[in-house]
Amino acid sequence: MNLETFLSLAGIYLFIGVGFGAKWAFKEKIDDKTLVLLSVYFLQIFLTFWGLLKRPIDTQLLLAPALYCVITLIALLIMIPLARGLFADDIKERSIATVAALIGNTGNLGIPLGITLFGEGSVAYLTLINLVNVFVVYTFGVFYYSRGEFSVRDSLMNILKLPVLWAASVAIALNLNGYHPSATVDKTLMMGAYASMTIQLVLLGIYLYGIKITHLKLRLTLWITFAKFILVPLIAFGVLYTMTLPLVIKEMVFLAFLVPLAVANVNLASLYGCSVRHVTVGVLVTSVLFFAVACMIPTLFGWFS
Repeated sequence: MNLETFLSLAGIYLFIGVGFGAKWAFKEKIDDKTLVLLSVYFLQIFLTFWGLLKRPIDTQLLLAPALYCVITLIALLIMIPLARGLFADDIKERSIATVAALIGNTGNLGIPLGITLFGEGSVAYLTLINLVNVFVVYTFGVFYYSRGEFSVRDSLMNILKLPVLWAASVAIALNLNGYHPSATVDKTLMMGAYASMTIQLVLLGIYLYGIKITHLKLRLTLWITFAKFILVPLIAFGVLYTMTLPLVIKEMVFLAFLVPLAVANVNLASLYGCSVRHVTVGVLVTSVLFFAVACMIPTLFGWFS
């Protein structure tokens, strides 16, 4: 990994450190819920419009999220029996083991990292991949973390309540109708998009502050780490390697499966009382280890050559 890429990755982790340090210094004065609402309901709309209006939508653009969806479903079908066999005695651990590694940080880490590695042209692809990941969170994620306490109808309603999905629909419609933002509009959208990504990185640091090593459950944490960085990427690589696709598409989809666990895992585990401390440890461990994984990304991408 060259120095420029290393410094870019260090910059991403710097903002995570800002969130961690702010929460450590000011404790309850830092209201993470306010930042979540600001990001999810306002700033992510700018990110969505900026990403989806960067280039005309074509078959190649839609291919990346479609592949991400297919690989996720294949991985889920493999994870279900493995988790059932390894964690047969604890339904909560089995649920976490099944779905946690599939809910990756494709938004607040995946998009900034994609910009670092591929340039701003990757935003459109990674925004759509992140939208697919949102569906994974609010369908499979909700089901496994709640273990059937959440109806299919309510799960779908939660998806429809997310403004980012409606923003994506409008942005896609504008794109298909040939709309191209002016330089001034694009700059405004870009400012909101980068603000969204920065706040999300800070939020990740704030969430990580509350995690303690005493919450570690070794077997579950080892499984989550193995699934996140070895099993699921191997499944993704196996599917992508056999397909005739532009190299950059393979790399972007593969990157989406390498990012660490998303904070959404913590949100769902907390909401449904599903061993939230164990889940937060998984987020912490995979987030720390990801820096080492990120250093190997150029080598991993070389496998497709």
